[in-house]
Amino acid sequence: MKHIVIINGANLNLLGKREPLIYGNESFEVYFERLKTDYQTDVRLEYFQSNIEGEIINKIHEVGFVCDGIILNAGAYTHTSIAIADAVRAVTSPVVEVHISNIYARESYRQHSFLSEVCKGSIVGFGLNSYRLAIEAF
Repeated sequence: MKHIVIINGANLNLLGKREPLIYGNESFEVYFERLKTDYQTDVRLEYFQSNIEGEIINKIHEVGFVCDGIILNAGAYTHTSIAIADAVRAVTSPVVEVHISNIYARESYRQHSFLSEVCKGSIVGFGLNSYRLAIEAF
C-alpha cells in the first residue's frame, strides 16, 4: 500500500468559502474524506495544511524520506518561496505540484512557479480533481 501525503499551503483551509467561482464550494476536508474512501484499499492518504511557510517546510522534511509521494499545493507560496522549493529538492520522495485553478490562465504574478522545476510533475486547472489525478500519477 502506497503512503501519499497531501500538503496544502496558504489559504487552502478556506476552500468552499474563498472565491467559490475559482475554487469551488466544497471544503478540502469533505473532499479528502471522499479520496480516502475511494483509495482505501490501495493508498494510505495523509493530509496536512498550514498557512505558515516554515511549517510546510518542516512537514516536507518530516515525510519526504519515508512516504511514497507528496502532493503539494503550496498556494501563493508557489510563486514566492524558494525555501519550499529547496525543501522539495532536498527530499527523496517524489513530489507532484497541484493547483485547483489553472495558474497559467490567471494573473501574471501567478504564472511563475518556483516548484515546477523541482517537482516530478504539475497538475493544474482540474479543480479538486487535480488531487485525484496526482494520486493516479503515483
